[in-house]
Amino acid sequence: MIKPFRQLLTVAALFAVTIAHQASADDWPQWQGPDRTNLSKETGLLQAWPEEGPKQSWVFKDAGLGYSGIAVVGDSLYTMGARNDVEYLIAISVKDGSEKWSVPVGKLLSNNWGNGPRSTPTVDGDFVYGLGGNGTLTCVNAADGSEKWKADAKELGGNRPGWGYCESVLIDGDRVVWTPGGKNGAIVAANKLTGEVIWQSKEFTEGAQYSSITIAEINGKKQYIQLVMKKLVGLDAADGSLAWESDWQGRTAVIPTPIFQNGQIFVTSGYGVGCKLVKPNTDGTATDVYVNKNMKNHHGGALLYKNHVYGYSDGVGWTCLDFATGEIVWNEKRELGKGCLTYADNRFYLVDERSGDVALIEASTEGFKEHGRFTLDPQTEQRKPSGKIWTHPTVANGKLFLRDQELLHCHDIKAP
Repeated sequence: MIKPFRQLLTVAALFAVTIAHQASADDWPQWQGPDRTNLSKETGLLQAWPEEGPKQSWVFKDAGLGYSGIAVVGDSLYTMGARNDVEYLIAISVKDGSEKWSVPVGKLLSNNWGNGPRSTPTVDGDFVYGLGGNGTLTCVNAADGSEKWKADAKELGGNRPGWGYCESVLIDGDRVVWTPGGKNGAIVAANKLTGEVIWQSKEFTEGAQYSSITIAEINGKKQYIQLVMKKLVGLDAADGSLAWESDWQGRTAVIPTPIFQNGQIFVTSGYGVGCKLVKPNTDGTATDVYVNKNMKNHHGGALLYKNHVYGYSDGVGWTCLDFATGEIVWNEKRELGKGCLTYADNRFYLVDERSGDVALIEASTEGFKEHGRFTLDPQTEQRKPSGKIWTHPTVANGKLFLRDQELLHCHDIKAP
Protein backbone atom coordinates (compact mmCIF):
# COMPACT_ATOMS: atom_id res chain seq x y z
CA MET A 1 0.00 0.00 0.00
CA ILE A 2 1.23 3.46 -0.83
CA LYS A 3 2.09 5.51 2.24
CA PRO A 4 -0.32 8.45 2.62
CA PHE A 5 1.28 11.74 1.59
CA ARG A 6 0.16 13.44 4.78
CA GLN A 7 2.82 11.38 6.58
CA LEU A 8 5.48 12.89 4.36
CA LEU A 9 4.47 16.52 3.99
CA THR A 10 2.38 19.05 5.79
CA VAL A 11 -0.99 19.77 4.24
CA ALA A 12 0.12 23.23 3.20
CA ALA A 13 3.28 21.98 1.54
CA LEU A 14 1.39 19.24 -0.26
CA PHE A 15 -1.05 21.78 -1.68
CA ALA A 16 1.89 23.73 -3.06
CA VAL A 17 3.28 20.59 -4.72
CA THR A 18 -0.14 19.70 -6.10
CA ILE A 19 -0.64 23.11 -7.67
CA ALA A 20 2.87 23.41 -9.11
CA HIS A 21 2.98 20.21 -11.24
CA GLN A 22 6.11 21.45 -13.04
CA ALA A 23 3.93 23.84 -15.04
CA SER A 24 4.74 27.53 -15.44
CA ALA A 25 2.61 30.23 -13.84
CA ASP A 26 0.80 31.04 -17.08
CA ASP A 27 0.00 27.45 -18.08
CA TRP A 28 -3.50 25.97 -17.77
CA PRO A 29 -2.78 22.29 -16.98
CA GLN A 30 -6.29 21.11 -16.13
CA TRP A 31 -9.99 21.93 -15.83
CA GLN A 32 -10.39 25.49 -14.48
CA GLY A 33 -6.67 26.09 -14.33
CA PRO A 34 -3.76 25.33 -11.99
CA ASP A 35 -5.80 25.34 -8.77
CA ARG A 36 -9.30 24.70 -10.20
CA THR A 37 -10.56 28.20 -9.39
CA ASN A 38 -11.01 29.31 -13.03
CA LEU A 39 -8.75 32.28 -12.23
CA SER A 40 -5.60 32.87 -14.25
CA LYS A 41 -2.68 34.65 -12.56
CA GLU A 42 -1.45 35.87 -15.93
CA THR A 43 -0.94 39.61 -16.48
CA GLY A 44 0.02 41.84 -19.40
CA LEU A 45 -3.07 41.00 -21.44
CA LEU A 46 -5.13 43.31 -23.62
CA GLN A 47 -7.57 45.29 -21.50
CA ALA A 48 -9.67 46.24 -24.54
CA TRP A 49 -10.07 44.62 -27.94
CA PRO A 50 -10.10 46.27 -31.36
CA GLU A 51 -13.43 46.33 -33.19
CA GLU A 52 -12.66 43.11 -35.04
CA GLY A 53 -11.51 41.38 -31.86
CA PRO A 54 -8.02 40.10 -30.97
CA LYS A 55 -5.86 38.71 -33.76
CA GLN A 56 -6.60 35.12 -34.71
CA SER A 57 -3.34 33.14 -34.71
CA TRP A 58 -4.66 29.87 -36.13
CA VAL A 59 -7.63 27.49 -36.44
CA PHE A 60 -7.17 23.73 -36.06
CA LYS A 61 -9.96 21.93 -37.93
CA ASP A 62 -9.64 18.30 -36.83
CA ALA A 63 -10.16 18.28 -33.05
CA GLY A 64 -13.06 15.86 -33.50
CA LEU A 65 -16.59 16.09 -32.17
CA GLY A 66 -17.30 16.75 -28.52
CA TYR A 67 -17.23 19.38 -25.81
CA SER A 68 -13.88 18.56 -24.23
CA GLY A 69 -12.06 21.54 -22.73
CA ILE A 70 -8.53 22.72 -23.35
CA ALA A 71 -5.41 22.27 -21.23
CA VAL A 72 -2.17 24.08 -22.11
CA VAL A 73 1.35 23.42 -20.82
CA GLY A 74 4.25 25.12 -22.57
CA ASP A 75 3.99 24.69 -26.33
CA SER A 76 1.42 21.90 -26.13
CA LEU A 77 -2.36 22.06 -26.07
CA TYR A 78 -4.32 18.99 -25.02
CA THR A 79 -7.96 18.20 -25.68
CA MET A 80 -10.20 15.27 -26.61
CA GLY A 81 -12.47 14.63 -29.57
CA ALA A 82 -14.30 11.95 -31.53
CA ARG A 83 -13.14 11.02 -35.00
CA ASN A 84 -15.54 8.60 -36.65
CA ASP A 85 -16.47 6.07 -33.95
CA VAL A 86 -13.47 6.54 -31.64
CA GLU A 87 -12.68 9.14 -28.98
CA TYR A 88 -9.11 10.45 -28.98
CA LEU A 89 -6.80 12.33 -26.66
CA ILE A 90 -5.04 14.90 -28.84
CA ALA A 91 -1.94 17.09 -28.53
CA ILE A 92 -1.53 20.21 -30.66
CA SER A 93 1.29 22.73 -31.09
CA VAL A 94 0.41 26.08 -29.55
CA LYS A 95 2.85 27.76 -31.91
CA ASP A 96 1.19 26.90 -35.21
CA GLY A 97 -1.86 24.70 -34.51
CA SER A 98 -0.36 21.54 -35.99
CA GLU A 99 -1.15 18.14 -34.50
CA LYS A 100 1.62 16.53 -32.46
CA TRP A 101 -0.07 13.21 -31.73
CA SER A 102 -3.42 11.57 -31.07
CA VAL A 103 -4.20 8.37 -29.18
CA PRO A 104 -7.47 6.38 -28.96
CA VAL A 105 -9.20 6.49 -25.58
CA GLY A 106 -12.38 4.49 -26.09
CA LYS A 107 -15.54 3.99 -28.10
CA LEU A 108 -17.73 6.89 -29.12
CA LEU A 109 -20.26 8.37 -26.72
CA SER A 110 -23.45 9.01 -28.73
CA ASN A 111 -25.86 11.63 -27.48
CA ASN A 112 -28.69 13.77 -28.89
CA TRP A 113 -26.89 16.92 -27.67
CA GLY A 114 -23.66 16.00 -29.42
CA ASN A 115 -21.40 12.97 -29.70
CA GLY A 116 -17.94 12.66 -28.23
CA PRO A 117 -16.01 13.33 -25.01
CA ARG A 118 -16.77 16.13 -22.54
CA SER A 119 -13.83 16.05 -20.11
CA THR A 120 -10.80 18.33 -20.03
CA PRO A 121 -7.43 16.52 -19.98
CA THR A 122 -5.26 16.88 -16.86
CA VAL A 123 -1.52 17.40 -17.39
CA ASP A 124 0.89 16.38 -14.64
CA GLY A 125 4.60 16.49 -15.35
CA ASP A 126 5.38 13.92 -18.04
CA PHE A 127 1.84 12.52 -18.24
CA VAL A 128 -1.62 13.45 -19.50
CA TYR A 129 -4.87 11.98 -18.20
CA GLY A 130 -8.10 11.92 -20.19
CA LEU A 131 -11.54 10.54 -19.31
CA GLY A 132 -13.68 9.35 -22.22
CA GLY A 133 -17.43 9.82 -22.42
CA ASN A 134 -18.07 6.14 -21.68
CA GLY A 135 -15.82 6.08 -18.61
CA THR A 136 -12.40 4.98 -19.85
CA LEU A 137 -9.60 6.82 -18.06
CA THR A 138 -6.31 6.88 -19.98
CA CYS A 139 -2.84 7.94 -18.85
CA VAL A 140 -0.36 8.68 -21.64
CA ASN A 141 3.11 10.15 -22.02
CA ALA A 142 2.89 13.85 -22.79
CA ALA A 143 5.82 13.70 -25.21
CA ASP A 144 4.43 11.21 -27.71
CA GLY A 145 1.00 9.98 -26.52
CA SER A 146 2.20 6.47 -25.78
CA GLU A 147 -0.15 4.72 -23.39
CA LYS A 148 0.94 4.05 -19.80
CA TRP A 149 -2.29 2.59 -18.36
CA LYS A 150 -6.08 2.54 -18.65
CA ALA A 151 -8.95 2.09 -16.20
CA ASP A 152 -12.66 1.52 -16.79
CA ALA A 153 -15.43 3.03 -14.66
CA LYS A 154 -17.55 -0.11 -15.16
CA GLU A 155 -14.86 -2.32 -13.64
CA LEU A 156 -14.97 -0.08 -10.56
CA GLY A 157 -18.75 -0.41 -10.25
CA GLY A 158 -19.61 2.77 -12.11
CA ASN A 159 -22.66 3.31 -14.28
CA ARG A 160 -22.40 5.93 -17.01
CA PRO A 161 -24.68 8.94 -16.38
CA GLY A 162 -27.13 9.95 -19.12
CA TRP A 163 -24.95 12.55 -20.80
CA GLY A 164 -21.80 10.50 -20.38
CA TYR A 165 -18.83 11.00 -18.07
CA CYS A 166 -17.98 14.71 -18.05
CA GLU A 167 -15.69 14.98 -15.03
CA SER A 168 -12.13 16.20 -15.41
CA VAL A 169 -9.95 14.06 -13.14
CA LEU A 170 -7.87 15.51 -10.29
CA ILE A 171 -4.18 14.80 -9.77
CA ASP A 172 -3.13 15.15 -6.13
CA GLY A 173 0.40 14.19 -5.20
CA ASP A 174 0.91 10.53 -6.05
CA ARG A 175 -2.68 9.85 -7.02
CA VAL A 176 -5.41 10.45 -9.56
CA VAL A 177 -8.86 11.02 -8.05
CA TRP A 178 -12.11 10.63 -9.98
CA THR A 179 -15.79 9.66 -9.74
CA PRO A 180 -16.88 6.41 -11.45
CA GLY A 181 -19.93 6.44 -9.12
CA GLY A 182 -21.81 3.42 -7.85
CA LYS A 183 -22.29 0.97 -5.01
CA ASN A 184 -18.63 -0.08 -4.85
CA GLY A 185 -17.73 3.50 -3.92
CA ALA A 186 -18.46 6.64 -5.90
CA ILE A 187 -14.96 8.15 -5.74
CA VAL A 188 -11.67 6.37 -6.40
CA ALA A 189 -8.11 7.38 -5.61
CA ALA A 190 -5.56 5.47 -7.67
CA ASN A 191 -1.80 5.52 -8.15
CA LYS A 192 -1.25 8.03 -10.93
CA LEU A 193 1.63 6.01 -12.44
CA THR A 194 -0.02 2.59 -12.48
CA GLY A 195 -3.78 3.08 -12.09
CA GLU A 196 -3.78 0.76 -9.07
CA VAL A 197 -6.59 1.61 -6.66
CA ILE A 198 -5.45 3.10 -3.34
CA TRP A 199 -8.97 3.47 -1.91
CA GLN A 200 -12.60 3.59 -2.98
CA SER A 201 -15.17 5.56 -0.95
CA LYS A 202 -17.22 2.81 0.72
CA GLU A 203 -19.43 5.26 2.65
CA PHE A 204 -20.20 7.41 -0.38
CA THR A 205 -21.91 5.32 -3.07
CA GLU A 206 -24.03 7.76 -5.09
CA GLY A 207 -24.16 7.65 -8.87
CA ALA A 208 -21.82 9.89 -10.85
CA GLN A 209 -23.02 13.24 -12.11
CA TYR A 210 -21.09 15.81 -14.16
CA SER A 211 -19.21 17.93 -11.64
CA SER A 212 -15.45 17.71 -11.04
CA ILE A 213 -13.76 17.20 -7.69
CA THR A 214 -12.09 20.10 -5.92
CA ILE A 215 -9.59 19.92 -3.07
CA ALA A 216 -9.64 21.84 0.22
CA GLU A 217 -8.39 21.91 3.78
CA ILE A 218 -11.41 21.84 6.12
CA ASN A 219 -11.29 21.54 9.89
CA GLY A 220 -7.59 20.71 9.71
CA LYS A 221 -7.90 17.89 7.17
CA LYS A 222 -7.31 17.69 3.46
CA GLN A 223 -10.56 16.73 1.75
CA TYR A 224 -11.96 16.02 -1.70
CA ILE A 225 -15.22 17.87 -2.34
CA GLN A 226 -17.76 16.52 -4.82
CA LEU A 227 -21.34 17.37 -5.79
CA VAL A 228 -23.77 14.77 -7.15
CA MET A 229 -27.52 14.73 -7.66
CA LYS A 230 -28.65 14.64 -4.02
CA LYS A 231 -25.45 15.13 -2.02
CA LEU A 232 -22.55 17.50 -1.48
CA VAL A 233 -19.79 15.62 0.31
CA GLY A 234 -16.31 15.97 1.71
CA LEU A 235 -14.09 12.87 1.81
CA ASP A 236 -10.96 12.50 3.91
CA ALA A 237 -8.16 12.47 1.33
CA ALA A 238 -6.15 9.93 3.34
CA ASP A 239 -8.60 7.04 3.13
CA GLY A 240 -11.79 8.15 1.36
CA SER A 241 -13.90 8.08 4.51
CA LEU A 242 -16.88 10.43 4.65
CA ALA A 243 -15.90 13.58 6.56
CA TRP A 244 -19.30 15.28 6.16
CA GLU A 245 -22.29 15.51 3.85
CA SER A 246 -25.04 17.96 2.96
CA ASP A 247 -28.29 17.38 1.08
CA TRP A 248 -28.72 18.86 -2.39
CA GLN A 249 -31.93 19.06 -4.40
CA GLY A 250 -30.48 18.46 -7.83
CA ARG A 251 -32.70 17.89 -10.85
CA THR A 252 -31.93 16.34 -14.24
CA ALA A 253 -28.20 17.14 -14.20
CA VAL A 254 -25.76 18.60 -11.66
CA ILE A 255 -22.73 20.10 -13.39
CA PRO A 256 -20.81 23.11 -11.93
CA THR A 257 -17.69 22.49 -9.84
CA PRO A 258 -17.98 23.38 -6.12
CA ILE A 259 -16.25 26.60 -5.01
CA PHE A 260 -14.28 26.62 -1.76
CA GLN A 261 -13.17 29.58 0.37
CA ASN A 262 -12.35 29.98 4.06
CA GLY A 263 -13.94 26.75 5.24
CA GLN A 264 -17.14 27.18 3.22
CA ILE A 265 -18.36 25.65 -0.05
CA PHE A 266 -20.62 27.31 -2.63
CA VAL A 267 -22.58 25.07 -5.00
CA THR A 268 -25.07 25.79 -7.74
CA SER A 269 -26.96 23.92 -10.44
CA GLY A 270 -29.59 24.60 -13.07
CA TYR A 271 -33.08 23.31 -13.86
CA GLY A 272 -34.51 25.76 -11.33
CA VAL A 273 -32.49 24.47 -8.37
CA GLY A 274 -30.39 27.49 -7.36
CA CYS A 275 -27.42 27.71 -5.00
CA LYS A 276 -26.29 27.47 -1.41
CA LEU A 277 -23.32 28.12 0.83
CA VAL A 278 -22.34 25.33 3.22
CA LYS A 279 -20.11 25.27 6.30
CA PRO A 280 -18.94 21.74 7.23
CA ASN A 281 -18.91 20.82 10.91
CA THR A 282 -16.60 18.42 12.72
CA ASP A 283 -19.38 15.90 13.53
CA GLY A 284 -20.06 14.80 9.93
CA THR A 285 -22.83 17.34 9.36
CA ALA A 286 -22.82 20.66 7.54
CA THR A 287 -24.69 23.90 8.14
CA ASP A 288 -26.43 25.79 5.34
CA VAL A 289 -25.35 29.43 5.56
CA TYR A 290 -27.95 30.33 2.92
CA VAL A 291 -30.05 28.61 0.25
CA ASN A 292 -31.64 30.57 -2.60
CA LYS A 293 -32.27 30.75 -6.35
CA ASN A 294 -30.17 33.83 -7.08
CA MET A 295 -27.61 31.74 -8.98
CA LYS A 296 -29.02 28.92 -11.10
CA ASN A 297 -25.97 27.98 -13.13
CA HIS A 298 -26.62 25.26 -15.67
CA HIS A 299 -23.23 24.27 -17.14
CA GLY A 300 -21.40 27.48 -18.03
CA GLY A 301 -19.65 27.45 -14.68
CA ALA A 302 -19.34 30.00 -11.89
CA LEU A 303 -16.16 31.45 -10.40
CA LEU A 304 -15.20 33.29 -7.24
CA TYR A 305 -13.32 36.56 -7.59
CA LYS A 306 -12.72 38.95 -4.66
CA ASN A 307 -15.51 37.48 -2.52
CA HIS A 308 -18.10 37.55 -5.32
CA VAL A 309 -19.42 34.73 -7.48
CA TYR A 310 -19.81 35.42 -11.21
CA GLY A 311 -21.62 33.34 -13.81
CA TYR A 312 -24.75 33.03 -15.90
CA SER A 313 -27.92 32.39 -13.89
CA ASP A 314 -30.93 31.00 -15.72
CA GLY A 315 -33.71 33.58 -15.71
CA VAL A 316 -31.68 36.63 -14.68
CA GLY A 317 -28.61 36.47 -16.94
CA TRP A 318 -25.00 37.26 -16.16
CA THR A 319 -24.83 37.72 -12.41
CA CYS A 320 -22.53 39.00 -9.67
CA LEU A 321 -23.42 37.43 -6.33
CA ASP A 322 -22.09 38.25 -2.87
CA PHE A 323 -20.37 35.02 -1.72
CA ALA A 324 -21.03 35.65 1.98
CA THR A 325 -24.72 36.59 1.76
CA GLY A 326 -25.97 35.09 -1.50
CA GLU A 327 -27.48 38.43 -2.55
CA ILE A 328 -27.36 39.64 -6.16
CA VAL A 329 -25.05 42.64 -6.62
CA TRP A 330 -25.82 43.07 -10.33
CA ASN A 331 -27.24 41.11 -13.23
CA GLU A 332 -27.41 41.65 -16.98
CA LYS A 333 -29.48 39.64 -19.46
CA ARG A 334 -29.70 41.82 -22.57
CA GLU A 335 -26.05 42.39 -23.47
CA LEU A 336 -25.02 38.76 -23.98
CA GLY A 337 -26.81 35.43 -24.00
CA LYS A 338 -26.30 32.38 -21.81
CA GLY A 339 -22.83 30.91 -21.77
CA CYS A 340 -19.54 30.16 -20.02
CA LEU A 341 -16.67 32.23 -18.66
CA THR A 342 -13.12 32.43 -17.34
CA TYR A 343 -10.97 35.13 -15.71
CA ALA A 344 -7.56 36.64 -16.45
CA ASP A 345 -5.91 40.00 -15.69
CA ASN A 346 -8.92 41.91 -14.33
CA ARG A 347 -11.16 40.74 -17.17
CA PHE A 348 -13.84 38.09 -17.66
CA TYR A 349 -13.96 36.26 -20.98
CA LEU A 350 -17.58 35.31 -21.78
CA VAL A 351 -18.85 33.07 -24.58
CA ASP A 352 -22.47 33.14 -25.78
CA GLU A 353 -23.47 29.50 -26.38
CA ARG A 354 -25.90 30.29 -29.22
CA SER A 355 -24.24 33.02 -31.29
CA GLY A 356 -20.59 32.33 -30.55
CA ASP A 357 -20.10 35.95 -29.48
CA VAL A 358 -17.07 36.34 -27.22
CA ALA A 359 -17.12 39.35 -24.90
CA LEU A 360 -14.45 40.94 -22.69
CA ILE A 361 -15.86 42.61 -19.57
CA GLU A 362 -14.42 44.13 -16.41
CA ALA A 363 -14.09 41.89 -13.39
CA SER A 364 -16.08 44.33 -11.32
CA THR A 365 -18.92 44.57 -8.81
CA GLU A 366 -20.03 47.76 -10.60
CA GLY A 367 -21.92 46.08 -13.42
CA PHE A 368 -21.49 44.64 -16.92
CA LYS A 369 -18.80 46.88 -18.44
CA GLU A 370 -17.75 45.61 -21.86
CA HIS A 371 -14.37 46.24 -23.50
CA GLY A 372 -14.76 44.44 -26.80
CA ARG A 373 -16.32 41.45 -28.52
CA PHE A 374 -16.11 39.34 -31.63
CA THR A 375 -17.96 36.38 -33.10
CA LEU A 376 -16.29 33.02 -33.33
CA ASP A 377 -15.52 32.38 -37.01
CA PRO A 378 -15.60 29.86 -38.54
CA GLN A 379 -18.17 27.81 -36.65
CA THR A 380 -18.85 24.12 -37.03
CA GLU A 381 -21.31 22.65 -39.49
CA GLN A 382 -21.22 19.29 -37.68
CA ARG A 383 -22.87 20.24 -34.39
CA LYS A 384 -26.13 18.42 -33.67
CA PRO A 385 -29.28 20.61 -33.66
CA SER A 386 -29.64 20.32 -29.88
CA GLY A 387 -26.01 21.22 -29.26
CA LYS A 388 -24.44 24.64 -28.74
CA ILE A 389 -21.01 26.17 -28.10
CA TRP A 390 -20.48 24.69 -24.66
CA THR A 391 -16.70 24.29 -24.37
CA HIS A 392 -15.32 26.74 -21.80
CA PRO A 393 -12.64 29.26 -22.88
CA THR A 394 -9.01 28.89 -21.81
CA VAL A 395 -6.47 31.69 -21.34
CA ALA A 396 -2.82 30.64 -21.22
CA ASN A 397 0.53 32.19 -22.11
CA GLY A 398 -0.94 35.24 -23.82
CA LYS A 399 -3.42 33.24 -25.89
CA LEU A 400 -7.20 32.79 -25.81
CA PHE A 401 -8.33 29.32 -26.85
CA LEU A 402 -11.90 28.60 -27.94
CA ARG A 403 -13.60 25.52 -29.31
CA ASP A 404 -16.68 24.70 -31.34
CA GLN A 405 -16.68 20.94 -31.88
CA GLU A 406 -13.91 20.03 -34.36
CA LEU A 407 -12.73 23.64 -34.66
CA LEU A 408 -10.11 24.96 -32.24
CA HIS A 409 -9.37 28.70 -32.31
CA CYS A 410 -6.30 30.47 -30.98
CA HIS A 411 -6.27 34.28 -30.52
CA ASP A 412 -3.35 36.46 -29.44
CA ILE A 413 -4.41 38.56 -26.42
CA LYS A 414 -0.98 39.66 -25.15
CA ALA A 415 -0.68 43.43 -24.77
CA PRO A 416 2.04 45.01 -26.94
